[in-house]
Amino acid sequence: MAICLVSRTGRQLQRYDNMGRRQVVGCIPYRYRTEDDELEVLIITSQKGQGMMFPKGGWELDESLEEAALRESFEEAGVLGNVECELGKWNFLSKSQGTFYEGYMFPLLVKEQLEMWPEKDVRQRLWMTVEEAREVCRHWWMKEALDILVERLASPLNQKVEDELSSFES
Repeated sequence: MAICLVSRTGRQLQRYDNMGRRQVVGCIPYRYRTEDDELEVLIITSQKGQGMMFPKGGWELDESLEEAALRESFEEAGVLGNVECELGKWNFLSKSQGTFYEGYMFPLLVKEQLEMWPEKDVRQRLWMTVEEAREVCRHWWMKEALDILVERLASPLNQKVEDELSSFES
């Protein structure tokens, strides 16, 4: 399988909502540590090194929300996996751009972490606990998405589905 090691750039294919807000899509990459089954999430640095966040970027005209989420996780964090059900949609003001955005967030159950990825030279990635991530993440709306993910993963219904899947796989 060939993997492109160049990030998409430009705004030619960028989506905007009916109020003119740029539409962005992000992911919360997560895994369970093998030694103690503790939930970990992957945080990345911003390109300009002004804080930490989850991978996110523009939703483009030629892709679905889920495809955009997977692409951003690959380009910015170098991870691949399963994009799960949407965590929600947020409207927020970009302080650096002074414009409003509409942001969607998805969980990404990480299946593979790559050694090479498009933005490897401009970002750092770091696995950490949910508590650590909540502390360092610079965007309030991403923190809200993280809380929704944690609640979803801890729900008894989700536990039941996971138990059934693991018994099916055995």
